[in-house]
Amino acid sequence: MGGREDDDAAATAVRRDGAPTERRLPQVPGFAGRTRPGASGGDPSPRAAGKALRKRVPRTAHARFEVSAERPDAVRAVDEGNRGRIAGLVPLRVGRMAATPFAFLRGSAGLMAHDLAHTPLTGIGAQICGDAHAGNFGLYGDARGGLVIDLNDFDETVHGPWEWDVKRLAASLVLAGREAGADEDTCRKAAHDAAGAYRRTMRLLAKLSVLEAWNAIADEALVSHADAQDLVGTLERVSDKARRNTSGRFAAKSTVAAEDGGRRFVDAPPVLRGIPDAEAEAVTASLAGYLETLSPDRLPLLGRYAIHDVAFRVVGTGSVGTRSYVVLLLDHRDEPLVLQVKEARPSALLPHLPAVGFKAAPVEHEGRRVVLGQKRMQVVSDNLLGWTTVEERPYQVRQFRNRKGSVDPAALAADQIDDYARMTGALLARAHAHSADPRQIAGYCGKSEALDEAIASFAVTYADRTEADHGELVRAVREGRIAAETGV
Repeated sequence: MGGREDDDAAATAVRRDGAPTERRLPQVPGFAGRTRPGASGGDPSPRAAGKALRKRVPRTAHARFEVSAERPDAVRAVDEGNRGRIAGLVPLRVGRMAATPFAFLRGSAGLMAHDLAHTPLTGIGAQICGDAHAGNFGLYGDARGGLVIDLNDFDETVHGPWEWDVKRLAASLVLAGREAGADEDTCRKAAHDAAGAYRRTMRLLAKLSVLEAWNAIADEALVSHADAQDLVGTLERVSDKARRNTSGRFAAKSTVAAEDGGRRFVDAPPVLRGIPDAEAEAVTASLAGYLETLSPDRLPLLGRYAIHDVAFRVVGTGSVGTRSYVVLLLDHRDEPLVLQVKEARPSALLPHLPAVGFKAAPVEHEGRRVVLGQKRMQVVSDNLLGWTTVEERPYQVRQFRNRKGSVDPAALAADQIDDYARMTGALLARAHAHSADPRQIAGYCGKSEALDEAIASFAVTYADRTEADHGELVRAVREGRIAAETGV
């Protein structure tokens, strides 16, 4: 006897209590090891491991910030950030950073990373935005025409300390609040509640099943969860504007009919300008490589568009001076789709990660780093997101004006800043939970407001430091030590 009958018997074996015996299956790399609920010994649970970290790094320690002896001054930091940028656009970048302390913070992710490298860390890593200031959250369209709100800028994304994103968000909220005219208590409370929303959301995600936590999407439920009801009216207005912010609207304002058919971009200096034929041809040729980075099911969609024109377009504060193009595509009805081909530089955080024990993996392509980092943090990403190389420089490619909309945190009413802070804190927690186990971070953050208070104290101190840095830059511009083009 034996064979099939023996196999059937093994498959249906039961313990004395009537329960099936455990099937012994091999461990597969990439999957978690099996655990038995209530089993003793071995490694602690992720939540317990996170809680244990409080002994080494008390939550109150996150209030600390001291300027290191080797810290560059503001002007030197700006000069270092300008390396490799288009020289003619550098004064525009400096002028934008000199506008306000909040604008200075937006353009100085590298300087803040230098400062954060000297602050306490738990050692828990996540895919971080690297530039999670309050202006880098917004609305954008999904493939079915709906609107999603989430982080929306990933130029600096890396695997790094989760605390860096939280502290950058908190400090930016203090600066935005001050610019909006809010009093100090309101600004501090915004930073406090952003950290609190992050902590509470992480605890909520830790209680959900893995799939539920992974697929949590920012929608109306988020507003209720974050207690951001005062922000509803503002979000509705931004949503209405975002729905009109499309390739078609941009093309209608920025192109004219061409003599040979189709449409061409028209110059709108200094933001939009035409480029030489050779440069336009190089960008166009690079799109063949871009197609190779897309999912094959997207190719028939783009295959129904023809490329009509390419222009150079200046981008936001932190990216001014990098190379960025818009590509006009038209379908058989001359309906437009505009792609943005944007230079991807190494993350400004990269030089500061080894000092805190985070060894960055080799980067094959900076555009690929940005795109994969974005996909790791967002639940819903642009379905035409990809990367390419133009004349040996790496670029990311995405839809331009894909129903994008944003809230200007520096223009919010005082009673809305706190709501906005809670919403962005919740969004940041959800984004981090894709790459870090929410149980571990939740275990560290805990139930009390100890971390919230510490982050708020840090944020106020760092906002003061940023205002001083901004003042140094303004003086340097006034004295002619650094060129700036203002008001643009």
